[in-house]
Formats: sequence, C-alpha cells, structure tokens
Amino acid sequence: MPHQSFDEQMAALDVLKGRELDAASITLIKKSLAGRSNFLVAKAARLAEDANLTDLIPDLLAAYDRFFSNAEKSDPQCWAKNALGRALSKLECRDKDVFLRGLRHHQMEPVWGGKSDSAGTLRANCAHALVACDGLDNQQVLIHLLDPLVDKDKSVRVEAVRAIAQLGDAAIPVLRLRALIPGEEPEVLATCFSALLAIERDTAIPFVANFLDAADDPAAEAAFALAETRIPVALAALLNRHKGVTEPWFAGVLLNAIALTRLPEAADFLISIVEREEREAPAAIEALARLSPNAELRARIEQAVLGTGSPRLQKALQEHMPPSARE
Repeated sequence: MPHQSFDEQMAALDVLKGRELDAASITLIKKSLAGRSNFLVAKAARLAEDANLTDLIPDLLAAYDRFFSNAEKSDPQCWAKNALGRALSKLECRDKDVFLRGLRHHQMEPVWGGKSDSAGTLRANCAHALVACDGLDNQQVLIHLLDPLVDKDKSVRVEAVRAIAQLGDAAIPVLRLRALIPGEEPEVLATCFSALLAIERDTAIPFVANFLDAADDPAAEAAFALAETRIPVALAALLNRHKGVTEPWFAGVLLNAIALTRLPEAADFLISIVEREEREAPAAIEALARLSPNAELRARIEQAVLGTGSPRLQKALQEHMPPSARE
C-alpha cells in the first residue's frame, strides 16, 4: 500500500468494521499488519480480533515481535503491541512465551518533567492471557504473576489480582497476602476483597471484615465488597461494625453498604433508625433512597418519617425521595 496516504489506508480499514469480510478485505488486513505504522497495525489487529481471523495468527505474531524492536520509536504508547496482544489472546494463541514477553515489557517514554512507562496496559493484558496458556500449572502462573502484583502501575496490580483470581482456590493465599501488605491503594484492595469473597464466599467474610476496624478508605472498600455478596453473614458483619462506629463519615459508608446488601433485614434495620429518629436517620433515608425502592418500601419509609413528626426527617425525605421520584 505504498501508493496510499496514511489517511487513505486508515479509511480503507475503517470501512471494514462490522462488515462480513471477503478475501480482498482479509488480504488488506494482512498487508496492514505488515506495515510500519503502529496505528494502522493496531487497527488491523482489532479487525482480525473482531472477525476471529485465526488464520492471521502468524501475521499477528510477526507484527508483535517487530514492535518490540526499538519500541519507543516503532510503537509509541504501545498502541500496536496492546492491540496485537489482545487479538492473540482472543484468537486463542496459547504460547506462554508470547505473553511472558509482554508481561515483562517496560517502555519508558518522555512526558512533561521526565519519563513514564507506557506499557502498563500491555502487562495487564498479558497477565490475563497467561492464565490460559499451555505448559503452565497454577503454581507456575502464580510465580509469573508475582511481579505484576507489585507493579508500580496501580492498574497493572488490579488486573494481576483479577488474573490470579481465575486460578480459584490456588489464588487464596496470594490474594490474602496482597491485601495484608500495608500501603496498598484502595482500588487494588477492593479487587482483592471481591476476588476472595467470590472464591471463598462465607469463609472470606471474617478476613475482609477485619479491615472494617480502621474506618479508612480501605475499610470502605471492604464494606462495599461485603455488601456485594448480598448474603446474611456479610450483613451481620456490617451491622456488628456499625454498633461501635464513632466516625460520621464511616457511619455513612456502613449505612450505604448495609442498604446495598438489599436484604430484608437491612431495610428493617435502616427503617428502625428512622423510626427512632436517631442522629443517623437522614443518612439512613439517603441510603434507602439510593436503592430506588419499590412502592412497598417507599411506603414504609414515608410511614416511618410521618410517625416521627420530625421536620428534620421530612426535609431529608423531600431531598432524597422527592414526590416526583415516589410516583
């Protein structure tokens, strides 16, 4: 395609998106994969992935290999390698060496004030792909994923947790250890908590509930992870922590988490706070309102507020559940 401008080549690929591909279209994608432009190659890789063109795996592998050479100049921002790695995984390339290469790749590029690693997305994608590769048992996969689990890039750590979680019971000790290491960011901890609760169910609840004691951002993530399980044992842990809460911010977090369990006992507890006109009653109304309650629950909330005769709670009801939202 040397006679075509970049824009013309991009346009020729754009028209193929979502269409049934004939032989000429597939030939165009194959030729584009051999090109020098990382944008064009990325576009061609996405088309190959979407159309499930497994016959082009050798072409995708050749392009993938090519863009590791002089990577900062040949593939700035890893546009090509990201798309190629995703396509190879989707097309069920199971060669572990392909994804180990991406998992270990760092690409420092100039940014304002210094340099930044642009290969985080590539490492994250390859972490997921590695789990399905041939020739690796669970222990070997875990060993390979330890580095991304402590990657400087938070998004890589998040995806490493998700990848490890695919191993099921084998992942439990590693995920628990990751959660226990001090200083981890709440988003990564939230992913750990959700993964452990999905794998272990009730068994993980005491472990996750221990994080509620700190009443900090990680504690909030633990509360919402417990709420997502929607099981009575998790609700019991949230209710137990609420008994001793002294921080207004964290009390609000717990009320919202309790509501998000969507269990009847949770609604009963929040409505009882309103009925007793406790200090937290407006926050309880807000937590219930966020559930978009059905007519029956709305009626119970309104009756609880009416029974108190409290202007303060009537104001909270009007604010969080205005008449238009209750019709």
